[in-house]
Amino acid sequence: MTTMTRLEYPDLPGLIDRMSGAEKHTPASQSTTDVLWVLYDEILNVSPSTVDDPLRDRFLLSKGHGPMAYYAVLAAKGFIDPAELDTWATYDSRLGQHPDRVLIPGVEIAAGSLGHGLPLGIGMALGLRAQGNSTSRIVVLTGDAELDEGSNHEAIQVAARLNLGRLTTVVVDNSSASLGWPGGIADRFEREGWDAVTVDGRDHRVLADALRDKPGTRPRAVIARVEPKHLFQ
Repeated sequence: MTTMTRLEYPDLPGLIDRMSGAEKHTPASQSTTDVLWVLYDEILNVSPSTVDDPLRDRFLLSKGHGPMAYYAVLAAKGFIDPAELDTWATYDSRLGQHPDRVLIPGVEIAAGSLGHGLPLGIGMALGLRAQGNSTSRIVVLTGDAELDEGSNHEAIQVAARLNLGRLTTVVVDNSSASLGWPGGIADRFEREGWDAVTVDGRDHRVLADALRDKPGTRPRAVIARVEPKHLFQ
């Protein structure tokens, strides 16, 4: 078995550029790069050697369209070989248009169906609670447009009422929601009992501070503002 090591100073844009083809969701990838890097570099308690550890943190990429940035970060951290990025979306490649939890070490869910990540995160948090695991965090990354899905609103409503303090949602907001958010996205979460904060989604220090573990009974929502979607195109 080949031993892979993390890249200490990864060129994430360069890693992403190794994945080429008829990709229709490039803005989705570009908008998440900084959040993904901060999560895996500073926040999540998970590594290639602990992907099966019951006490690991769980990261759920609900924003599963255009996962090139996710694959690049996994390669930089040693979950997959960087050379495998060259096989992106080719026949027999593990790196498909949507991540597959069965094929890729460290991937917790098969992503791509909009609106399913946060409900799965709630189920996972309840399951870990039933097992007596009060250590692991569950972090779900969604996009602002994905919150248009009704299943997410049901999840937002119930999470605080169930006191799921180990659950964190990161909403990457690139102003692509269909109807917008009167009062802001954070206000939607706060009205349902979440601890919510809006930050610059490109500022690594601010992101890290917002994402650090804050023990308590309230779930946390971090709204990461980035450039509007049209600027990526």
